[in-house]
Amino acid sequence: MMRSKYLILGGGMVAGYCAKQYVEDGGRAGELAIVSADDALPYERPPLSKGFLAGKDSEDAVLIQGADFYATHGIEVKLNTRVTSIDVRDRRLRTSSGDDYGFEKLIIAAGAEVRKLEVAGADSDRVFYLRSLADSRRIRDASTRASKAAVIGGGFIGMEVASVLAGRGIETAMLVRGDRIGSAFFTREMSAFFERYYVERGVRMLKQSEIAGIENGSRARLKSGVAVDFELLVAGLGVRPVTRLAEEAGLAVDNGILVDEYLQTRDANVSAAGDVANYPDSLFGNKRRRVEHWDNAVSQGQHLGGTLLGKREPFVHVPYFFSDVFDLSYEYWGDASQADRIVHRGDLQTTSFSVWWLANRRLVAAFTMNRPDEEREAAPELIRSKQILSAERLREAGPVRDAVGG
Repeated sequence: MMRSKYLILGGGMVAGYCAKQYVEDGGRAGELAIVSADDALPYERPPLSKGFLAGKDSEDAVLIQGADFYATHGIEVKLNTRVTSIDVRDRRLRTSSGDDYGFEKLIIAAGAEVRKLEVAGADSDRVFYLRSLADSRRIRDASTRASKAAVIGGGFIGMEVASVLAGRGIETAMLVRGDRIGSAFFTREMSAFFERYYVERGVRMLKQSEIAGIENGSRARLKSGVAVDFELLVAGLGVRPVTRLAEEAGLAVDNGILVDEYLQTRDANVSAAGDVANYPDSLFGNKRRRVEHWDNAVSQGQHLGGTLLGKREPFVHVPYFFSDVFDLSYEYWGDASQADRIVHRGDLQTTSFSVWWLANRRLVAAFTMNRPDEEREAAPELIRSKQILSAERLREAGPVRDAVGG
C-alpha cells in the first residue's frame, strides 16, 4: 500500500496550486501525493473555453507546473487512477484496480461533473460537453471540420464557447432557456449589451428555448417546434459536485461537502476544496457557498497548502471570476443576491462600463469591463471592508473611493 503523509484526491487546480504553495512554504519532499482520475497533470481550466479551445494555447502551456516540478520536489502524481472508496477511520483510499493509498491528512478536491442532456438523440457523437482538457481537445478538433454549431446555455461557459466558435468563422446559434443571457450575474441592461454584441458578430440568439430532442444526430428540435441544424453542439448545462465518495465515507454533504471556516470536514484529518466544497463565507454573514470558478480553486488550494504545514487561519476570500468573450474581458467580484440597489458607471452602449451592487449601502458585488485600474482595485477592497457608500456619489464619474462615507 502506498502511504503519504498528505494526500490530495483529485488532480485539478486545487491539487496544482496546493502543491505549488506547499513547496513554496518549505514542504518536505516525499510527503505529498496526488491521486487523479485525469490523464493529464493539474492544469488551468479557464483556457479550456478560451485560449486552448481557440487553438492559441498548447497543452503544455495550460499545465500549472510541468512534470519536472513534481519530480524535483518529490511529489508523486498517480494519473488515470479512479478512487472507489474513502475509509476515513483507517485513513486510506481504495481504487478500481484494488490498490490502497494511505494518508495522515486528506484533501478531497474531486471537483464537479457536467449535467447532460436528457432528451432523445443526446447520445449523438456530435454532442459535446466541456469539463476536462480532453473535452476541450475534442471540441477544438471537431470545430476544425464544422461550419454550423449550436451552444446550449447562456451562462459564462456557453458565452465563452459561442464566442470562440463564432470567432473561428463557424455559423453559431445560442440556445438560451431563459429570457436573457448571463441572468445569474448580469443586470438586464448588461444582458442587453452582450446580446447585441453577439448578434452583431453573427451569433444567432434563440432565447426561451428548450431542447425537445436531437434528430438524425445533427438537428436540435426545440419545444417551440423550431429546428436548429448543427455539425457540432456544445451543451453548457452547468455542473454538479462529485460527492458520492464523501457521502459514503460518512462525511456531511449538502450541495457539496460541508466544511468549516478552515475548509475542514467534521473529520479533522479530512479537508475539501474547490468545486466540491461548501464553506461558510464570513464576508457575507457566514452564508454557505460553493463556488465553481477558477479563483476559488486557486485560493483554496493555496490556503490548504499552508494548512498542511501547520498554518491555522480561516479561509476569507472575496468570490471572483473573469471571462473573455470575443475581444472583451470582464471581471466580477462578490455576491449580488441580496443587493437592494444597483449603480451603473460608464456607458452601457459602449464596451467600457462597470456595475456596482449595494446592500444596506455597502458594496456586495461589482463588475468592471475596460475601466480604470482604480475601479478594479477598489471593488474587492470595498466588499471586504464593508464601508458605507453613497450611491449618488458612486454614480458620478470621479474615483469610486470618493463614494465612501455615505
